[in-house]
Amino acid sequence: MHKVALAFALCTVAVGVAAESTIEKLAWMTGTWSGPVGEGTLEENWTVPRDGSIQSLVRMTAGGTTAMVELIVVEESEGGLVLHLEQWNPGYESRGPATKMRSTSIGENEVSFEVVGEGAFKTLAYKRPADGEFEIHIDGAMVIKLTAADD
Repeated sequence: MHKVALAFALCTVAVGVAAESTIEKLAWMTGTWSGPVGEGTLEENWTVPRDGSIQSLVRMTAGGTTAMVELIVVEESEGGLVLHLEQWNPGYESRGPATKMRSTSIGENEVSFEVVGEGAFKTLAYKRPADGEFEIHIDGAMVIKLTAADD
């Protein structure tokens, strides 16, 4: 009888741990964010984290045209979070190989990544310093400030 109770308790604990997924800690990223970058506008559209991943479709527009499209996928992998990023020019012309990054830190309303091998960036961080504000930090030198986009 004690073995059955122990097995049930272990299964309950395992289910509880699985429910507290690391990707869920990125729920603060969900939404549509927009802001100026140079003479253009950057839009990031983050999905709700679910089943071990969260994604963003990114669009850069300038001069009445789409200048760049980017897909970002963050997934639970390799004992942490792995970010995959790929960019395209108009006409679905690749800007180069996909970038793979691993998480270096995750906190309340912030997450940081570092490149694995070669990539478009060495480091990338996302932060939400206040309601309606979203920041992208690139290589510790560039900060892109976005706000919640109106629908």
